[in-house]
Amino acid sequence: MREMSRKTTLVAAVAFVMYVGSIVGANYMIGHIGKVIPGAHVLPVGFGLYAPSGVYLASLALVSRDLLQRSAGTLPGVVAILLGAFISYFISSPKLAFASGFTFLISETVDFAIFTPLAKRNFAAAVLVSGLFGEFVDSVLFLTLAQIPLAIALKGQLVGKMWVILLGSLISFILRRSSLLAPQRGVNSINSLPVK
Repeated sequence: MREMSRKTTLVAAVAFVMYVGSIVGANYMIGHIGKVIPGAHVLPVGFGLYAPSGVYLASLALVSRDLLQRSAGTLPGVVAILLGAFISYFISSPKLAFASGFTFLISETVDFAIFTPLAKRNFAAAVLVSGLFGEFVDSVLFLTLAQIPLAIALKGQLVGKMWVILLGSLISFILRRSSLLAPQRGVNSINSLPVK
């Protein structure tokens, strides 16, 4: 039992760092890396499409959020969002930091409504379904708030996030099978509190 708690704590700590880092990294990339378009920098994502360059890290953030919620609950996720937005304010721009922070908070709320109930039945499916739904809501809201033209970036944003979400679902499936995120007997695996 003690070993599982250490594993859960390790997963939560790594997921928290990945979540904050991916938020900050995505905002930095959008402001600095790739081909310049109005309001952002873009990178190719396949099929002749381009997406804001932070798309790959933003997708990692969605998967990290699910791992963090699974291992530590929702409050650490909200703290990670606020910390990521705060740091982003200094390394990207206030507009991107606000768009990112607000979008992640909305996405966290949507994710809580979708991921949490599904994760009790099938964790990998919950990552996939919440990721795909969150991907669309997150993309439209973020691009609009950041004033990045939807006509230029939305299709590429969706394709880019799809690649990472599919990979994240596979990784989640593997982690679940490896016992890092497997439910503990007699313990609620969402927040590691004893079941009464």
